[in-house]
Amino acid sequence: MKKTIGLLSIILTISLRISANQEMIIEGTYQGENLYVQNPFASSGVGFCVTNVMVNGQQSIDEINSSAFEIDFSSYQLVKGAPVKVKIEYKDDCSPRVLNPDVLKPSSTFVISSMNITPDGLFTFSTTNESGQLPFVIEQKRWNVWMKVATINGKGLEGKNDYSIQLKPHSGKNIYRIKQVDHTRKPRYSPEKKLIKSSVKEVFIANENPLKIEGVVQFTDESGNEVSTLYEVWNTTGVIIRKGFGSKVNLSDVEKGEYFVRYDNKTDQIKKI
Repeated sequence: MKKTIGLLSIILTISLRISANQEMIIEGTYQGENLYVQNPFASSGVGFCVTNVMVNGQQSIDEINSSAFEIDFSSYQLVKGAPVKVKIEYKDDCSPRVLNPDVLKPSSTFVISSMNITPDGLFTFSTTNESGQLPFVIEQKRWNVWMKVATINGKGLEGKNDYSIQLKPHSGKNIYRIKQVDHTRKPRYSPEKKLIKSSVKEVFIANENPLKIEGVVQFTDESGNEVSTLYEVWNTTGVIIRKGFGSKVNLSDVEKGEYFVRYDNKTDQIKKI
């Protein structure tokens, strides 16, 4: 019986010691800089707050018994953009503070090495010098404004990265660019890429009289064939009431009056009667 009580006492003591430790997880990507940790004394006054540090599952060899210490990543053979997971274990009566957690957030550092688009809209590009998995936003200059038309997740590798995506160009000349935004919220842009003439046929409003629209706006090519296009319908106060991609726009439920239709690479005025 005494042995059982003693064993339970040991188990309870171990459990209390485990529960007395807290942990902080910091995850991100390696950007070539180290983390700095503010490490207060434990509230008991005995020893410092942090009890252990792990980096990607490996025991840290950094000296943590001081009021501030550095987590040095140089001994882990990390390449720029590599994933990093830091676990900081500490006593439950105090709280350490990571002074510069932003150094593990991916930065927009990409360099465009090539960028091309085919007449039917196959957009390809290659990058180097990425330092984290950040999305690339493909923008098209359409109706005299830059519009988001696609998003591709970045690979985040420092070497060459190849990307490909099918876009929907309008007729005639098209202009594209790539945008990326990191934790600074400041966008970075690629050079513009021009498609001098796409394979897309010019689109027209097929209604006999655009100033007498009863319900549906229809789009066709010059031969009268029904064709789909990116479109937006605006009212006279500048509010978009319809947007999408298709060969028809149903306006049967909107109020009578004048509207503007953006489609293909043009803007026309219509009137709902």
